[in-house]
Amino acid sequence: MSDIKKPWGGRFERSGGRFLDEFGASLPVDSRMWAEDIRGSIAHARMLAERDVITSADADAIEAGLSEIYREIRDGSFAFDVADEDIHMAIERVLTERIGPAGARLHTGRSRNDQVALDTRMYAKARARELSEVNVELRSAIVRLAEENPDVVMPGYTHLQKAQPVLLAHHLLAYFWMLSRDATRLRHAFEAADVMVLGSAALAGTTFDIDRRFVADRLGFSDVGANSMDGVSDRDFLLDLTYACAVTMVHLSRLCEELVLWSSDEFGFITLDDAYATGSSIMPQKKNPDFAELVRGKTGRVVGDLVGLLTVLKGLPLAYNKDMQEDKEGAFDAIDTAHASMTVVAGMLDTMSVNEDRMALAAAGGFTAATDLADHLAASGVPFREAHEIVGRLVLRCEREGRTLQDLSAEEYAEVHPSFGTDVANIVDVREVVARRRSEGGTGQAAVAGQLDRARGVLAADTAWLETAADA
Repeated sequence: MSDIKKPWGGRFERSGGRFLDEFGASLPVDSRMWAEDIRGSIAHARMLAERDVITSADADAIEAGLSEIYREIRDGSFAFDVADEDIHMAIERVLTERIGPAGARLHTGRSRNDQVALDTRMYAKARARELSEVNVELRSAIVRLAEENPDVVMPGYTHLQKAQPVLLAHHLLAYFWMLSRDATRLRHAFEAADVMVLGSAALAGTTFDIDRRFVADRLGFSDVGANSMDGVSDRDFLLDLTYACAVTMVHLSRLCEELVLWSSDEFGFITLDDAYATGSSIMPQKKNPDFAELVRGKTGRVVGDLVGLLTVLKGLPLAYNKDMQEDKEGAFDAIDTAHASMTVVAGMLDTMSVNEDRMALAAAGGFTAATDLADHLAASGVPFREAHEIVGRLVLRCEREGRTLQDLSAEEYAEVHPSFGTDVANIVDVREVVARRRSEGGTGQAAVAGQLDRARGVLAADTAWLETAADA
């Protein structure tokens, strides 16, 4: 490691040495914000020149030097050194070495406090948009799968016990709406980050005649921060983004749990594509849903990322504190993990096979038509609680005799209650049970068709927002 002079070294008589340099450095984490740092610095330099704080020649030299560094980092030829502490000092040091005093003037009117806050906001905006994009792709995969299987009936569950038959499309679309709420959270995180805080300086603003709106326009921010102390100490936007990632992972974990169950021999509802499964080192017959399990497992880490960031920020006095250097590692991990997990789940859904016959067979079991029998009696004037008890006795009889509700004859139903007529077979037919759920948001074919139309409209609106966000 080279012995690099610290930008704040004038106040100190000696350095802490290599170990403390490495302990205090954030470069291994924040180096991924190199593009944002360079963009922000170029905008800042141009603003300083516009306000005659530095000369146009200095601004030109700064932009040319930063552009060269940009290309080197992009191409992998830039040499980082952890002694620089962070990405900001690494870039500024090399810039100054190359262009001389003009590089040293770049930091006029700003602090690393507002510089890092700016970079993090720019990074959060870009990643929130990317997460929103893959969220749309995942929801599109759900819609496609629902469209391809419009009439597939499966058992719906409560307490993981068969409850009532539903359409597979209806079940899948429940996850569409969960992920749509996640999209709303991601958009909110984008908007929370969309505030330009450069110009806050260390905490109190700057004495230089700067133009913050100029920088905001150059960098695509919709507003500037109203309070300099809040500007350097606010990380709510990172909390919002990490929270959106954590809830997304919880939703993906629920879906992956079902994919694990459904792909088991006991259920046999789906067959995962070989690309999304692995084998066993000792059992030749195994096909394990490892990728679904991995998404389920990674959820705990992302939830931990959120708790970690909340804990870092808890109890911090205004304004900036070094604790806030710990704001990025967990947030970056949450972003990376949520993005990769949504991509994996979309791939699983796009490539898996639906075993329609196995689902239909399962839907007919477990007395899933029992509620419709009770509803029929209630519609005939029998108080629902009494109807509930009558059908419960029927189910108990069937269990004892090893029969299903579909096995009972019309005469046997009539013996139980005269309101059961010759059409009772229609009442307990599983497909008819599904079709009768016509209420908005229900599982009947007509209701699900309307739900799909609504889902397509939501996707179209979210896709349109992505196009506008690309310019911000």
